[in-house]
Amino acid sequence: MIDSIGTPTLYIAFSVLVAILLAVDFFILKQEGEHRVSTREAAVWSLIWVSIALAFGAWFWWYLRDIVGEEVARTRALEYLTGYLIEKSLAVDNVFVWITLFNFFAVPAAYQKRVLLYGVLGAIVLRALLIYVGALLLAQFHWILYVFGAFLLYTGVQMMRAADEEQNLADNKILRWMRKHIRITDEYHQDRFFVVRQGLRYATPMFVVLVMVEITDVIFAVDSIPAIFAVTGDPFIVFTSNIFAILGLRAMYFLLADMAQRFHLLKYGLAGILVFIGIKMLLLDIYKIPTGIALGVVGLILAVSVVASLMTSKPTRGSAP
Repeated sequence: MIDSIGTPTLYIAFSVLVAILLAVDFFILKQEGEHRVSTREAAVWSLIWVSIALAFGAWFWWYLRDIVGEEVARTRALEYLTGYLIEKSLAVDNVFVWITLFNFFAVPAAYQKRVLLYGVLGAIVLRALLIYVGALLLAQFHWILYVFGAFLLYTGVQMMRAADEEQNLADNKILRWMRKHIRITDEYHQDRFFVVRQGLRYATPMFVVLVMVEITDVIFAVDSIPAIFAVTGDPFIVFTSNIFAILGLRAMYFLLADMAQRFHLLKYGLAGILVFIGIKMLLLDIYKIPTGIALGVVGLILAVSVVASLMTSKPTRGSAP
């Protein structure tokens, strides 16, 4: 594991920056009120979040250049950029699951924004904890990289095999447990998570959706965080690239919500990225794939899957193979 660039001051400063960005997001959400997010609005916000992430990468390089030299600064900045691209790519699968969840629960479009805002907030806290645990494990046990690599390879193969399968949320064990043990209303009460009826507190479908959103992020974090550790062992770079990718998830959802069917081959590309990262980890002590090449491979896989999706149509069920 490499020495971390992150100092307590850097961690505190970055945390303050994230808090400010979230506060601005909360303020804008409150000012705008309940409304359906248009594709244009989502595209603008996606561009803003990506620009902020890239601006941070540029500042990171500039900051390190005067401290550790231009060569090390370039290497670490490239690791940040690669980690950000990997996390951003894998987050697309998370978005597809959100689309399925919102369709299954028939969440009104005007309320989806609030659910995702709280979902992103919970994801940031959760991933910070997971990154901390992952960094501790790697500091003590180098061999755990092989465990991560084998897991990513297995997950990528399984994702590829299940890419065209439809998810059946009706049989979800967590959802069935919640319906059995929690009082839940049948209807939405605007964007509220809880209501009181005859002195009893009831959860609304909004709360159920929020819980499911958080749980899906736990599942995807188990894949994505080890994937970034394949690029860099620096916890600060893992943390910053991961959090910036998460901050833009909500805008990405609204951007892809109406176009998900057009990117029907993207899951194969995401599976391919996991397989590649898994192999990179397993080969770490035999041949260390340069970060620049890893960035190019990830970008190429993502681009090919997107272009191939746009050039072909999704086969309908029952159609000839």
